[in-house]
Amino acid sequence: MAESGMPHPAPLRQPHVEFVRIGGQHIRTARWAGNSPLPLLIFNGIGGNFEILEPLVDALGDHEVLMFDAPGAGASSTPSVPYGISAVARLGSLLLKRYHYDRADVMGVSWGGAAALAFARGAPHRCRRLILCATMAGGGAFWPGKPGVMMRMMSPKRYLSRRYMHDHIGALYGGRFRDDAEFADAYIRRMRRPSQIGYALQVAAISTWSSLPWIRSIRHPTLVLHGKDDPIVPAINARIMKTLLRNAELQLVDDGHLLLVAQAAESARRIREFLA
Repeated sequence: MAESGMPHPAPLRQPHVEFVRIGGQHIRTARWAGNSPLPLLIFNGIGGNFEILEPLVDALGDHEVLMFDAPGAGASSTPSVPYGISAVARLGSLLLKRYHYDRADVMGVSWGGAAALAFARGAPHRCRRLILCATMAGGGAFWPGKPGVMMRMMSPKRYLSRRYMHDHIGALYGGRFRDDAEFADAYIRRMRRPSQIGYALQVAAISTWSSLPWIRSIRHPTLVLHGKDDPIVPAINARIMKTLLRNAELQLVDDGHLLLVAQAAESARRIREFLA
């Protein structure tokens, strides 16, 4: 979905991209080969295609990374029936199996943080370390952003209209996106339009999800990484996560909801240090 005008720079690392049939879904997957002992399996945010996180993958250097477009997002097929967060976690587990990995380090971004937590719960032996970025613990333990911000987030309009996204990106994501229009435009050009039904299914999945009954059972070493200026998931959620998790460290970054993109080099440094 390239847009007219100056194209964004090509990513430094090119993934192997393929469509695979896993979990009954036609899923677009991406694998960036590397030299790390274990791959980093990333669950992306709501509506997000894997290209959105290319700046972070570049900044991670030679670390192996696995990612996929969630059902109904990016170029993956749209399910015909609703699904839960645990189903997305199982897709991640099946992807590891396809690439012959017994274990991985697991990261979840925003909506994907729920899937990462569900992965750690459902397949604890397959997760070595856990990274939760710009995310929350779910119903009963979620401090939402302002109503206007949450209404914009719940609607797929930001993905369907580039003009709408350009006009509201600062208020939605905070941090660098408030002031750096050129950077915001480059981000928008990496977006792929999700299916409207697929987006609605993702909203439904997170709306009914909570880790509160079982989050204390997660014992994996966990990095809670969060932006101080996050309009969608205010930073108080990171402190709630730190309190609920048994073995977590909290790191706050001077940026917003998309700190992994806006502060890719700094985020990658913190991630690599934690995984090491």
